[in-house]
Amino acid sequence: MAYFKPFKAVRPNKEYADKVAALPYDVMNSAEARKMVDGNPYSFLHVDKAEIDLPEDTYLYDKIVYEKAAENLQKLVSDGICKKDSVPCFFIYRQIMNGRSQTGLVGCASIDDYINNIIKKHELTRADKEQDRINHVDTCNANTGPIFLTYKNGDAVKAIIADWQANHTPEYDFIADDVAQTVWVIDDENVNNDIARAFDKIDYLYIADGHHRCASAVKVGLKRREANPDYTGEEEFNRFLAVSFPADELEIMDYNRVIRDLKGMSRDQFLTAIGESFDFETAPSSPYKPTEKHTFGLYLEGKWYKLTAKTGSFDPNDPVSQLDVSILQNNLISPILGIDDPRTDKRIDFVGGIRGLEELERRAASDMIMAISMYPTTLDDLMAIADANLIMPPKSTWFEPKLLSGLFIHELS
Repeated sequence: MAYFKPFKAVRPNKEYADKVAALPYDVMNSAEARKMVDGNPYSFLHVDKAEIDLPEDTYLYDKIVYEKAAENLQKLVSDGICKKDSVPCFFIYRQIMNGRSQTGLVGCASIDDYINNIIKKHELTRADKEQDRINHVDTCNANTGPIFLTYKNGDAVKAIIADWQANHTPEYDFIADDVAQTVWVIDDENVNNDIARAFDKIDYLYIADGHHRCASAVKVGLKRREANPDYTGEEEFNRFLAVSFPADELEIMDYNRVIRDLKGMSRDQFLTAIGESFDFETAPSSPYKPTEKHTFGLYLEGKWYKLTAKTGSFDPNDPVSQLDVSILQNNLISPILGIDDPRTDKRIDFVGGIRGLEELERRAASDMIMAISMYPTTLDDLMAIADANLIMPPKSTWFEPKLLSGLFIHELS
């Protein structure tokens, strides 16, 4: 039984929505963010990456960065750019990219559901990245970036959303980075109660993206509970900002690999080595994008090959081992190339499918020597691993489009 409730959002006035909305803080570096906000004092990057308003040599995790973020957030309100809703609302958030639509519901999830595994995870988190967002959320007294959740069997929720869309005008409707962003405000208490009851009948929510933001939001909530031992559970710090999408509307893109060297091997030695676990042949197209699980594209010395994992090279009954990212890591990247920890090894890098296969060719011809194109991990794989309380290998999923930050802010008090 999943908890999902409406809330009083701090959000942009209609005429400022497209100027405030920004990509998530973790998809660009500080230098890129400085360029992106040039000429736009309202961009939410002034909150999510507040170092852009401080000297360039400022330590990214200095206390003054978080204090600047809180100051910039309050300024959006005091200057009349954003305001707080007078009643709790749900929000319908639709994105259309390349003709594909996904429609989610913005609300608040429960930190207890996260603790009790009603909200299921599939990824490890790093303490340093958690601490950054803990400091940000705590100092801003707000969840500023939504957690990307998904769920199964949501027909009842879908029906309510469709009815509201058919009978109401959107609050926001604009295009950002070629993605149509449309938001409807559900401010009817009875409808919101119906939505909350529909979520009561959904067994689990799954984190699609945002594990660090989610873990950090939960830890801030627990910190507030410790400081307020008489808490009732109704306080806003017991909840965190999220967008929940039905699983059948989402798409995971490929998350490809580029490798710096062949660990001293020639091309022929390398191909011989991979032949133990993979059948390989000249690719049927150039560039080559795999069209089914357990197949891979290999780009080396200007030529594309198709690799197919051999029977017996992985356990098809193990939800993690049968993932293509696991097959590649366990049979090629680690034993042949000696890259045992892809999180930290500088000989490997990762390229989201949104960049295209041409980017793989470019990287292989510049700072790397080889590229591997992947078949995307599926939502079924993700949820099966989360259901089994297992962890996916790093860089397994790439979701597009990204959820924008700044359209909905959840205050903790």
